Amino acid sequence: MRIVIQRVSEASVKIDGKIMSAIEKGFLVLLGIETEDTSADADYLIQKLINLRVFSDTEGKMNLSLTDVNGDLLIVSQFTLHAATKKGNRPSYIKAARPEQAIPLYEYFLRKTKSQFGGKVLSGEFGADMKVALVNDGPVTILIDSKEI
Repeated sequence: MRIVIQRVSEASVKIDGKIMSAIEKGFLVLLGIETEDTSADADYLIQKLINLRVFSDTEGKMNLSLTDVNGDLLIVSQFTLHAATKKGNRPSYIKAARPEQAIPLYEYFLRKTKSQFGGKVLSGEFGADMKVALVNDGPVTILIDSKEI
């Protein structure tokens, strides 16, 4: 399981031209699920996500977590995070989990994050054609893969 965390001052998801979810200060999280992932991968990433200290303290040092700054989360499924690009120019998504496996893990990730995080947790819609907008704050973008512990 892989997440791309972008520290944002605002982010939103539109579906069919309508805003489905929007946050202000917090993290936009792109979540990719691969065939070998389990709830243990999700649990590991949720803890990293909630406790990641990348917000500036009073001295300008990245030392505060999402909870410390009362930030929000916007979590968007993104199977393309598992693109294999070594051969040719057309990415292969063979490692990305099929919907029948990915949807339950995506829903688990959302449920568990909501239960463990005190702030707002919003999401996109699995499998939808989404338009994601964000203002990356910093910019700060971090990739965490549960298989690279």
